[in-house]
Amino acid sequence: MLAGQRRAAIVREVRERGGVRVTELVDRFRVSDMTIRRDLDALARAGQLEKVHGGAVAVGESSAFEPGFEAKADRDTALKEAIAQSAAALVSPGSAIALSAGTTTYALAGRLTAVPGLTVVTNSIRIAERFYAAASPNGGPGPTVVLTGGVRTPSDALVGPVADAAIRSLHFDSVFLGSHGISPEAGLSTPNLAEAETNRALVASARRVIAVADHTKWGLTGLAGFARLSDVDLWITDSGLSEDARETAAELVGDLMLAEA
Repeated sequence: MLAGQRRAAIVREVRERGGVRVTELVDRFRVSDMTIRRDLDALARAGQLEKVHGGAVAVGESSAFEPGFEAKADRDTALKEAIAQSAAALVSPGSAIALSAGTTTYALAGRLTAVPGLTVVTNSIRIAERFYAAASPNGGPGPTVVLTGGVRTPSDALVGPVADAAIRSLHFDSVFLGSHGISPEAGLSTPNLAEAETNRALVASARRVIAVADHTKWGLTGLAGFARLSDVDLWITDSGLSEDARETAAELVGDLMLAEA
């Protein structure tokens, strides 16, 4: 197992159980005590867990806590890629779509770079860079990318009046929205007030609203909501979503799609 895979597994264990001991991780991964401690140091620096004596515990995140892009990028990567694959199948050549900032939408962008005639509007620096990096080396036409401009957040989203005005002047066939949390009461939410307003503009400018978020987001609530579940035409998540959550979500969103990791 590579170090990145082991660390992702450690994060999942901490999030599911609330905490782990170094000795347990040594036994599970069959590596040295020192290797596990280096893993925990690296994950603590990235904000993905909190080190304590003899092990690690989950980070106590408040509704206003906003982790950076790098801290989120290594979380549940297999789930994000499965969701991205299902979402990409819905995008037709020649369509105009919007991608909100986020690590799941970033994974989706990686699967859309070869779609012909595509126009992509995004408020994500990372997503725009991913499309630019995938441009044909022989100068062939790639997707047309519109980057909104705006003020940069810790998660590399562009938000604020400039971004909102640009988005409100446009119209998309579909918008693909990442989300910090999804719940029946709060809908889709984010810790960042300005990002919530920009996401509301994305929702208002789209004919079809598609949420892309794995099952670990269910039940989480950020500081600011930006869409009710009834505003969502389709939620693409993964098969890890519990049966109770599936039933609740299916009653509230237009449609529910489960991707297999």
